[in-house]
Amino acid sequence: MSPSWDAALAGSFSLNQWTTRYWPLPDMVAGCADAGVRGVGLWREPVAEYGLARTAKLVRDAGLSVTSLCRGGFFQEADPLTDNRRAIEEAAELGAPVLVLVSGGLPDGSRDLDGARERVADSIAELAPYAGGHGVRLAIEPLHPMYCSDRCVVSTLGQALDMAAPLPVEQVGVVVDTYHLWWDVDAYDDIARAADRIAIFQVADWVTPLPQGVLTGRGMLGDGCVELRRFREAVEAAGYEGPVEVEIFNEELWAMSGAGALSLTMDRFTEHVA
Repeated sequence: MSPSWDAALAGSFSLNQWTTRYWPLPDMVAGCADAGVRGVGLWREPVAEYGLARTAKLVRDAGLSVTSLCRGGFFQEADPLTDNRRAIEEAAELGAPVLVLVSGGLPDGSRDLDGARERVADSIAELAPYAGGHGVRLAIEPLHPMYCSDRCVVSTLGQALDMAAPLPVEQVGVVVDTYHLWWDVDAYDDIARAADRIAIFQVADWVTPLPQGVLTGRGMLGDGCVELRRFREAVEAAGYEGPVEVEIFNEELWAMSGAGALSLTMDRFTEHVA
């Protein structure tokens, strides 16, 4: 453990699995435990590959907690509810308190953006009691507007909060992700009104120009233009006391060794977020 990596930092930092995407799950868990990291955000695909029950035991035996499971959503599909119920069950078995929802884009051939957003809201309302019954909180994640057509018709934190508002707060919350929200003039006002709706806080930086391929364009903490510490202070002022997940999709970071990427991420977290 780094000398500067004190107990307070260890308690707040969580490594999202996609930050070290190609680090095998057992190695990632062991590496995090050795580095003093206590939380990990997991993704369904590598969990399924390793085995759901095996993953739950692996993380538990290492003394780590699963801070979120990614992802559910994609409500433009023909039958999204079946897979989302399965995702809720997976989160519950892993002990993940949060299932991140990426809403999905427009159905093929559609231009009905309002209708797509209504479908998302209706689907979440139907899933919320099921999630609550499993001790899992659905977290609506707004994505940057460039993803609106194909990945996420929820583009602002305000939209996410409006969708969550009619539903029990313990069943439905929102994700605050710096990469997706830094540009929004209303972001800090919406964070302030989010209060206990913030289910998970994720950080990455925005670099210009974006690397080729927007999905892998997230920057390492401190390499871009996002006021990362200001975001952290804002969510804490709104009452959020949960983990800070570092979630960076970046080919250069993925090319590093898992341990090297984790060490760099921890150093940058200390410098630019904590």
